[in-house]
Amino acid sequence: MNLHPIIAAVTDRIIARSRAGRTRYLELIAREAETGLNRSALSCSNLAHGFAASEGDKATIRGARAPNLGIVTAYNDMLSAHQPYGRYPEQIKIFAREVNATAQVAGGVAAMCDGVTQGQVSMELSLFSRDTIALSTVVALSHGMFDSALLLGICDKIVPGLLIGGLRFGHLPMIGIPAGPMPSGLPNKEKARVRQLYAEGKATKAELLDAEAASYHSPGTCTFYGTANSNQMMMEVMGLHVPGAAFVNPGTKLRQELTRAGVHRLAAIGNGGADYRPLGRCIDERAIVNAAVGLLATGGSTNHAIHLPAIARAAGIVIDWEDLDRLSSIVPLIARIYPSGDGDVNRFHAAGGMAFTIAQLLGGGLLHNDILTVAGDSLADYARTPVLDDSTLAWVAPPVAPVDPGILRTVAEPFAPDGGMRLLTGNLGRCIFKTSAVAPEGWTVEAPAAVFESQDDVLAAFKAGSLDRDVVVVVRFQGPRANGMPELHKLTPALGVLQDRGYRVALVTDGRMSGASGKVPAAIHVSPEAAVGGPLASIVNGDIVRVCAVTGSLSVLRVFDDAVVRQPADTYGTGRELFAMMRLGVDGPERGASAMLTAAGL
Repeated sequence: MNLHPIIAAVTDRIIARSRAGRTRYLELIAREAETGLNRSALSCSNLAHGFAASEGDKATIRGARAPNLGIVTAYNDMLSAHQPYGRYPEQIKIFAREVNATAQVAGGVAAMCDGVTQGQVSMELSLFSRDTIALSTVVALSHGMFDSALLLGICDKIVPGLLIGGLRFGHLPMIGIPAGPMPSGLPNKEKARVRQLYAEGKATKAELLDAEAASYHSPGTCTFYGTANSNQMMMEVMGLHVPGAAFVNPGTKLRQELTRAGVHRLAAIGNGGADYRPLGRCIDERAIVNAAVGLLATGGSTNHAIHLPAIARAAGIVIDWEDLDRLSSIVPLIARIYPSGDGDVNRFHAAGGMAFTIAQLLGGGLLHNDILTVAGDSLADYARTPVLDDSTLAWVAPPVAPVDPGILRTVAEPFAPDGGMRLLTGNLGRCIFKTSAVAPEGWTVEAPAAVFESQDDVLAAFKAGSLDRDVVVVVRFQGPRANGMPELHKLTPALGVLQDRGYRVALVTDGRMSGASGKVPAAIHVSPEAAVGGPLASIVNGDIVRVCAVTGSLSVLRVFDDAVVRQPADTYGTGRELFAMMRLGVDGPERGASAMLTAAGL
């Protein structure tokens, strides 16, 4: 099918806006491919250091007789999604030898778990961990020992960080190697119910912990559709995985064979071969648009309204919230995965998953098929489901009709006609509102403001009963400059209780909520943030605030005084003081909230 005219128009707008930066970037990676640091340029001492510990692969690396694959890993065994990676390097080395290649662990990157840090002061490091991961990726690849790279990462800031860092070595081919989601445990809806009971004092802490432990129960990615699983979806629609790799459970034979296929494929697409596919060419304007379309069609995480602009910038591309808003207006919502629906990512995968999703979006003219993927001739190669045929990896066509219409539908009969991510603007600034997780009656809320400067103060007011009314809860000084822009999920159960009591409730904040925000109307990422004098700084209790995703407006219904710029809260302790340079240099969320990219002039 022909490309939808809005998809074409947005892509052309991005190409035109990015022309100068993209040209500089492509010149950079072409120069690096020709004259940049590589094994042939290393001195004998350099090279000897590089293969000293390689044991059985030493002679092959020394003689430069085969491609050497760098492994950049986010392994730790506290983070359930990344625990399976512990044994991957040894497996990858075996798989590499099968195709006359070698592999070395180039380096490890930080991998913090937002689930562990949620509601804690350490969450203030979360967004900035992305830039730390990008820097660590650059350090790992800076040795010049590698012809290509395997990126082992799954979760929230980790995949964006790996891509941002990897794109600065965009002359190297790279493939993402996921580990898959844990099997389904306690249904997410039941978990949310227990959380709300606890917020109301109707469940004990032991009962809450039992519910959480039954939900998050084994190695693998959390099964709700938050930022981690949105990452994996985006890697597929950008063509950076082996097709269908995103949502196969850990510890299975199919999972292992997908990893083997990724290693074999990476060895085949290296520089000097006939099928050279560098990362910087794979991620172009069309691939970025595909990522945005996939995000919208599946109701993915609002965190990518920040991450996608940052990833794009690293490749010389500029995308903004107006692009996302225009795409959202014509991309239908064809998946409802918890928290937008009842089913989790395992149920999504069983219903046809990414293969069905990509086939539908391609058939509707909503994705660019003609992108350079790591796998085949076009994105159509990703409209296939991986299976084992007598222990041999194969791919089959997805179902042509929905097998579970409660979670995955066709473009012709979607859950909603639009992608559910709206740009709101007005005298309070610009923000993102995710309608796909919110009932239509919650898309417009007009009520007196209750103003807070921390999550804990909101919860104290909730427990005291002072929020038992129609209310717009304003939580300010939560932006990247103020305190690193933490996610505010600690608020979700309490605000959900108020909503269930029949009150009209909305959240307005310069902080984040992400893909797990749930049913509460939330105007998030408000820019400019309060800490730099944004209008949120001048809101006072009782001001009438209107949040309307129907008209796309965010406003206070009065003419207010000049903003009062206050000092952000204390940011010492838990190592937060070491991230001061990032807070001081960070730009706005619409540009990606990155001090690193800004300082680099990107």
